[in-house]
Amino acid sequence: MENVLLFLTPKSTVAYLEEDFTLRQAVEKMKFHRYSSVPIIDKNGKYVGTITEGDIFWYLFGKQGQIKSTYELENIRLKDVPRKRDNQAVNASANISYLFKFSINQNFLPVVDDSNSFIGIITRKTVIEYLMKNRVESKNL
Repeated sequence: MENVLLFLTPKSTVAYLEEDFTLRQAVEKMKFHRYSSVPIIDKNGKYVGTITEGDIFWYLFGKQGQIKSTYELENIRLKDVPRKRDNQAVNASANISYLFKFSINQNFLPVVDDSNSFIGIITRKTVIEYLMKNRVESKNL
């Protein structure tokens, strides 16, 4: 079985947010990249969680009437927005078979090294493509 690093989209090409970013920065980045969820890291590059459109929606819905403009989102730190569920991170040394159960419920899997530093993601699409390719190849044997 292959190592997950063969399927990695590296951090340098992935949209991610830092927990000290403002909610406005998060919304703008998610809108620009057209992502519904994005990994969050701390100032040391450690993976801390995943923010989703739903997390932002429910936070703003709870603040209904208190926030009058998008400029007010500059006063809210991302780390202060409650998250319903963080994507389960996988270690870079994991085997790809470990990814299958997590990719069912997550559109991407954050990948971390042994010190929990964020190094990239593996998309659900990549996992499905791998499974389909191996299924087809095994039927041709």
